[in-house]
Amino acid sequence: MTGTADPQYDVDLTIRLTETPGGPEYTFRLQAGDGTSSPASTVPDPAAALDAVRRHGEAIFFPKPGPPPLCTQQYGGPQTAVVTGTYLGREVNCRFSRTDGCEIARWHSMAPLLGGSAGSTGAV
Repeated sequence: MTGTADPQYDVDLTIRLTETPGGPEYTFRLQAGDGTSSPASTVPDPAAALDAVRRHGEAIFFPKPGPPPLCTQQYGGPQTAVVTGTYLGREVNCRFSRTDGCEIARWHSMAPLLGGSAGSTGAV
């Protein structure tokens, strides 16, 4: 996402999802202000996506420095997503994948934002 954020929206995110390497890219948007999503939102379930962002966005988009977490070495699939835009006036540029247990947990917490429904894997 380029340009300046619209000040009436405290959430303005663009999500680019790819399910397989070299596969088609799906693009979604979540835009919200005053606790509700705008008509410009194109994620499948804007209310669930906004809830996930409100619940987990601060920790996921702006993680606090610290030692790297210990993650299980499991593979959750080839999906990747890139989220850009603004959240509460801060610039977001965050990459998601499903390459290990920690990444899978991040993906699940934000699945509605990544094109899935609440509780899903995020796959389209």
